[in-house]
Parts: sequence; C-alpha cells; structure tokens
Amino acid sequence: MIEAALLKKWESVASRFQELTDQLMDPSVVSQPAQLHKLSKERVDLEPAAQLFEIYRGNIRQLEEAAQILADPSAGSDMHKMAADETAELRRQQEVMEEQVKELLIPKDPRDEKSLLLEIRAGTGGDEAGLFAGELFRSYIRYAEKKGFKVDTVEAAENGVGGYKNITALIEGKGAYSHFKYEAGVHRVQRVPVTEAAGRIHTSTVTVAVMPEVDEIDVKIDPGDLRIDTFCSSGAGGQSVNTTKSAVRITHIPTGVVVSCQDERSQLKNRTKAMRTLRARIVEAEREKHDAEIAQNRKSQVGTGERSEKIRTYNFPQNRVTDHRVGVTLHKLELVMEGDLDEFVQALKAQQQQIDTANV
Repeated sequence: MIEAALLKKWESVASRFQELTDQLMDPSVVSQPAQLHKLSKERVDLEPAAQLFEIYRGNIRQLEEAAQILADPSAGSDMHKMAADETAELRRQQEVMEEQVKELLIPKDPRDEKSLLLEIRAGTGGDEAGLFAGELFRSYIRYAEKKGFKVDTVEAAENGVGGYKNITALIEGKGAYSHFKYEAGVHRVQRVPVTEAAGRIHTSTVTVAVMPEVDEIDVKIDPGDLRIDTFCSSGAGGQSVNTTKSAVRITHIPTGVVVSCQDERSQLKNRTKAMRTLRARIVEAEREKHDAEIAQNRKSQVGTGERSEKIRTYNFPQNRVTDHRVGVTLHKLELVMEGDLDEFVQALKAQQQQIDTANV
C-alpha cells in the first residue's frame, strides 16, 4: 500500500501538470518565449508521473467496482470469481505503479541534460601533477568521444614538460553533465615519476571542477559590465595565430571573473567560447555565494588539492584505480586512462539514486 505522504506528493505533481497545461494555453504566456520555454520544460518533466497517476486512479476505481461485486451476495459464484481474479491482477498492477512512481518522483537534476565546462588543475606534486593533469584530460576526451560528445579546449597553460598547470574545455552534448558531474574533486596519482632516479613512488594530486553550461536565457549579462581585451595568441596554431589579435580576454567587472580564449584562429569564435565559459563561471560564483552548502560549487568540488583530500586514487605500480566514494576498485588502470570510466560512473549514479529514493 502506498504511503500517504507519497500519494499526496504524487497528487500534487498531477495537479501541477494540469496547471501547467492550462498556463501554456494562455496567450499571455505564449507571447513570452522565456516563460514559455521554462513552463514547457517543467511540464515535460512532470508528464510521466502525471500520466501514471491517471492510470493509477483508474485502477482504484476498478478495484472499488470489483469490491462491490464481491460484497454482493446476489452476484453469483461466477461473478465473484471474476471479480476476485480481477482484484488480484489490479493489485499487482497497483504495486508495480507504486514502485515506478518512486523513481519518477526522485528530484531530477535540471542540469543533467546540459553541456559542461571542465577545469583540470595540477595540485600537489609539481611537474608530476601537471603531467597527470594532461593524462587525465586525455582520458576524459576519450570517454567523451565514446559517448558521442564534442570536446573543445577553451584555455590551457602548459608546464613546460608536456603537462598542464591548468586546462579548461567545453564538453558538448545532451546529457554530458550527467556523465561527468561525478568527476569533480581531487584525483590522487601514485607512481614513479620519469624524473625519479631512485625509483621511489611519489604521490601527486589533480583537481577537477565540473560546471554545467548556462544558457543565455538563464543568465543575463549586461554588456556594460564587460571589459574585452584582444591580444596575439601565444600557443601553437601556426604563424597567423601568433601575428593577429585573435585571442580574447573577457572580464566581468562586478564579479571579477576573467576568461581567456585563444584556441581558435577567429577572434569571433574565441569571443563566443569565452562568453559561454564566462556565463558558467558567473553562475557558479553566485551559487557559491548564496547556496554554498547545497550547491555543488566549485570550491567544494576541488578542495585544497592536498594529498589527503581525494575522491579517486590511481596507483600505477599496482595497476589499480579506486573510487573512495563508492568503494569500487578496478585493476585495469590502463583501460581507465583510455576513457573506460563507465563502471565508476554507473556505481556513483546508483549510489545517488539510492539516496534520492530513500528521501522521496
């Protein structure tokens, strides 16, 4: 039997669905694209639970009718048997629907379907941390490609030995954030660096921040709040990249957020990518400021980069990768570094679903 609180929540969802349906037929809403988009999306999210509720209500009516037949002594044995069989089947269907709705009523992360901004920074460990930052980035590129997502580098600072001090990229595709959001945090690597003559194992860290991309419709930026500078690109890309002012640096004056992009030959393309990055960082900054405990803000994701703070450990001598949040250990490090992250992602998603189901 469904709990009273869950049934009440289900009824509320069905009521809200009908309310949204009525609002979307209102000419005053239709004339406002932003409002129309927002309400339409909410209605789509609620539709499965609302439709299931209508079936559930029909099921209850049929059960009541069958109960009346069973309570009527004049109905006859054949009618009683039919009503009893129908009651058993209806109750079985009811139990299935009650389990289904538990999943449907789990709060959806509205950011899951979005593209994302990925930032990787070398933490403790000097050049070795920078080298692993590059390897981890390449692992993410391979994972993204396997899922059909597009990876576009926004900015990168090399460390001079083939690694990165930091690197930022846009990962585009429907549902990309849902695949990458669990990568946020401190990643610890244990191995013998190529520069270590004595063969000792060193421990280094890399921090990863994952921020959902923010649509223009979700955040408005006053052009008057921006300072835009152009300069010659300094990275690879050919002679024209280095001799034309194609690189762009955008500063959001009210928040102090600064974004640079010099990956493209075109100043317009660099500016477009920089603005996408800026929107994500501004929203993340606001989330940190106003909702630090609840939101997955960037500071809580990356910590301080100290060795003791970790979500995952990559032990090269033992060919082992351990995710400390779910206690999953895989002895196939080389495959993980080739982008085979599914076992970790699925375990983390299952853990979150258990937590959410318990809170429904």
